[in-house]
Amino acid sequence: MFTGIVTHLGRIRRVEGASDRRLWIASALAYDELALGASVAHSGVCLTVVEKAEGAHLVEASAETMACTTLGDWCPGTAINLETSLKLGDELGGHFVFGHVDAVAELVEMEPVGDSWRLAVALPGELAPMVAAKGSIAVDGISLTVNAVHADRFELMIVPYTWEHTTLAERGVGDRVNLEVDTLARYVARQLEGPNDHGRR
Repeated sequence: MFTGIVTHLGRIRRVEGASDRRLWIASALAYDELALGASVAHSGVCLTVVEKAEGAHLVEASAETMACTTLGDWCPGTAINLETSLKLGDELGGHFVFGHVDAVAELVEMEPVGDSWRLAVALPGELAPMVAAKGSIAVDGISLTVNAVHADRFELMIVPYTWEHTTLAERGVGDRVNLEVDTLARYVARQLEGPNDHGRR
């Protein structure tokens, strides 16, 4: 489990394989404290650390993970948001994030507003009931507050600190991002679906 508060930026150092991939990510993570088998969020995708080297770690991803996330777009030099898993007693500065991507969507607008940035992200239809103004959403693993929701997109206001300390400053219109809706919104939407035959015999 994560909070959506990015602690480090990483960069893809090397990519191995095609349908199944092995990726080496260089970063300033505290590798002496990071155990093999640890879960780390990589731009919103929960992946397991399987090997460590000087200033880098290795993760593996299946074809299914690549198909359901932006991981297939990553290549040497790609910037990645990193967050190690939440520990008991840690400050919950964002919201609960599981590292399970619900959908991939496109950045459709990016414009400066004073010192901040307004971003618009395409809203996949299946996620529309779970995205609300002033609610939380994880975009590439970043815990963000939804500023406005329209029929086909939602808007975010990115403050300078978040802009400078995440991968957003390196993104552009047309880029794809990983989305994970707030867990609370997911369960509320499920309850509002009403009675059904699931689980009945």
